[in-house]
Amino acid sequence: MSDATTALTLFFILLVPFAAAGLALINCGLIRSRSAAHSLLSALCALAIGAVVYLACGFRFAGYPGGPAYDLFVAGRSWSWIGAGSLFMQGFALNASPGSLAVLLEMLSVGLAAMIALGAGAERWRLGAACAATALLAGWTWPLFAHWVWGGGWLAQLGVNYGLGRGFVDAGGAGVIQAVGGMTALSIAWLLGPRRGRYALHGMPTAIPGHNAVFVLFGCLLAWVGWIGLNCAGALLFAAVESGRVVLVAANTTLAAASGTLAVVLITRLRFGKPDASLSANGWVGGLVASSAGCAFMTPIASAVTGVIAGTLVIFSVELLELRLSVDDPAGAISVHGVGGIWGVIALGMFGHFPPGGPGDSSQWLAQLIGVATLVGFVLPMTYGLNRLLNRVVRFRVAGEGERQGLDLFELGAGAYPDFVTHRDEFGQR
Repeated sequence: MSDATTALTLFFILLVPFAAAGLALINCGLIRSRSAAHSLLSALCALAIGAVVYLACGFRFAGYPGGPAYDLFVAGRSWSWIGAGSLFMQGFALNASPGSLAVLLEMLSVGLAAMIALGAGAERWRLGAACAATALLAGWTWPLFAHWVWGGGWLAQLGVNYGLGRGFVDAGGAGVIQAVGGMTALSIAWLLGPRRGRYALHGMPTAIPGHNAVFVLFGCLLAWVGWIGLNCAGALLFAAVESGRVVLVAANTTLAAASGTLAVVLITRLRFGKPDASLSANGWVGGLVASSAGCAFMTPIASAVTGVIAGTLVIFSVELLELRLSVDDPAGAISVHGVGGIWGVIALGMFGHFPPGGPGDSSQWLAQLIGVATLVGFVLPMTYGLNRLLNRVVRFRVAGEGERQGLDLFELGAGAYPDFVTHRDEFGQR
């Protein structure tokens, strides 16, 4: 990697915290004001714990391209299943090498994945329990799948060992960050149950509007900047594209987000008579999420189509979860990141075009489907089971009094807006 490419990659990595800031504001704006400070502190703690736990053991398990790993020999082929690095990064030089840049990006990415689950557990998830679940995610669940994809693990080896295109490809983390975070969010929502008063006795959901649409929409703009950095850095480090291709990556990221939000604006206008601001914001982020896997290998038209489908999926996924499955997800994290991330992985297999002369052919879609099956069939049950065990040790759900007061007063001792009257519990009782 040349010095210019190294500097460019580092610049893009330094944009990734904007994605974290955007998600934090979106999660905060979509909940009631009485838990706003708790939401933002939880996001900050998730980033902090993610980085520290990644240092302690996540780095060892996740590894990096070309790094040491433990292999299994199956049917005469070698499959890398987990990283073999050192604890606390002992002996690993954090310099300008591609490996060190990949490690820096991974350290930020694990915090992003943890923040996704916070949106699904908002207003009822204890801060201590959220920190413990983040440590579990950063220490085991996320590094394991990250190694399989970004660290040269068995999913990435599907192309070499079985001739399935380039193997599982996920340049910007639609699967590694978004879908893993979405699977965790679904697990947390199941374990916590709905918020008090969310569902009436007849089972219909009661609307609990967020307190600040400005936070939500401004968070979308911050997330856009961060996603360009995330996708460009991931494409350079994990998809090994040439530096000039970052222009295509940035354009595809923007087009997917734009088409995703326009699709939601149109659909909600036709269905409800007026556009819905919060759903439109989720369509924007859903487009960003879906763009991540194939951002370096799609045409602009294909990226726009991917965004339209992502935005549409977000709307109907939210309805399915809330109305049919009674899953309370205040920020729409499961739909935006879980469903959107899985769609992005599949979209690469459908629309991806790889450079002439390189690996990647019509069998690429099968490698992508194997990755999706791994997420749904292995990562989801594993993260649900581990968090269910953790819930027995560290109680996840806040006491009923905490929900009535709001988590700001109950867990932090002070509200986010002390000079203003915050929402009372006027949204109905269970």
